[in-house]
Amino acid sequence: MSGSRSKPAGTVRATSAQPALDALLAGAAGDPVRRALWLDALDQRLRSLLPSPLAAHARLGNVDGRRLVYLVDAPVWHARLRLAGPELLDGARSIGLDVTEFVVKTTRPVPQPPQPASAARPMSARAGEALRDAVATLADDDPGKGTS
Repeated sequence: MSGSRSKPAGTVRATSAQPALDALLAGAAGDPVRRALWLDALDQRLRSLLPSPLAAHARLGNVDGRRLVYLVDAPVWHARLRLAGPELLDGARSIGLDVTEFVVKTTRPVPQPPQPASAARPMSARAGEALRDAVATLADDDPGKGTS
């Protein structure tokens, strides 16, 4: 290279994303993004009020007027979260939200992508011999071969 310094692969300047983020948040177009960030921050604050097994299966879905809406991934967590509802409402009120109703909705689990097949095992010597014999037999039966 002629005197220029190249950066190692995988390095990104931290400041390069900032103008894009600022543009995304500018004006009314950024309202949904700002709301999503606010809901995420609120979820993190309220999550500390939940027992850890329940916190892993519940997340804040929305603050809809006076309703605090939570999402869980199974009916058993729905029942357990309903029991924690009064504490969550009190916690939300303590940080300035004017909520009076607690709603829990059960969502369907997100389908997981199929797991990749495990790596193929190496072929045994006997299987390799059988495969070579089969290919040789097919080559001998090739009608285009042997006629001149």
